[in-house]
Amino acid sequence: MASWTVDKSRILQRTEIRRILDESTRKGRRSLNTRMNRIVFRLACCAGLRVSEISNLRLADVQVDNTQPKIRIRKEIAKGRRPRKVPLTWDEGTLRDLSDWKRFRREQGANEDAWFVCSQHRDTLGSQLDRRNLRRRFKTCCQCLGGERQAEITIHDGRHTFISHALHANRSLTEVRFAVGHSSVGTTSIYAHLVDDDTGVGNLFKFDQS
Repeated sequence: MASWTVDKSRILQRTEIRRILDESTRKGRRSLNTRMNRIVFRLACCAGLRVSEISNLRLADVQVDNTQPKIRIRKEIAKGRRPRKVPLTWDEGTLRDLSDWKRFRREQGANEDAWFVCSQHRDTLGSQLDRRNLRRRFKTCCQCLGGERQAEITIHDGRHTFISHALHANRSLTEVRFAVGHSSVGTTSIYAHLVDDDTGVGNLFKFDQS
């Protein structure tokens, strides 16, 4: 059993996630950068990917065109070289956003070996984004939470948030462990009971408006 703990204050709660997704949807209609920031947020907070995994994700790794959609984390980009598969069946909104983004990248002429999230600047279109850039994009998504909250939340807290909400939504410890690549169930169990029980859960990241 792991001896460390997770600071509950670093977990994004339902109202915060809803605010971020609503705001990024509204602004994303007229801003490609905001739309891509939302994808970065989804990958971290709604799929549990590490920043290095997001940076190295290719189109072929986001498998949305079959009956069991998932994200494939290849061993060469996974921590400890432990490959895994992240189910995209847990949350309809995340699957829809990632599917739409993959379709958009294909329309840009990207092949399956291209970077999933990448530079959208005219002069560097398709280039890989580094970790600093991705961290900044995640922070930008959190801007609607206010400056103090934005300052304390990191992209890795998005991964902690995913684990906590998945357990709160009654995904089993074993399911979540394999989805995030923990070496033991004991590590995964640390994240239980970190989500405020203030509203019901529908789809994993689709919350009631009460």
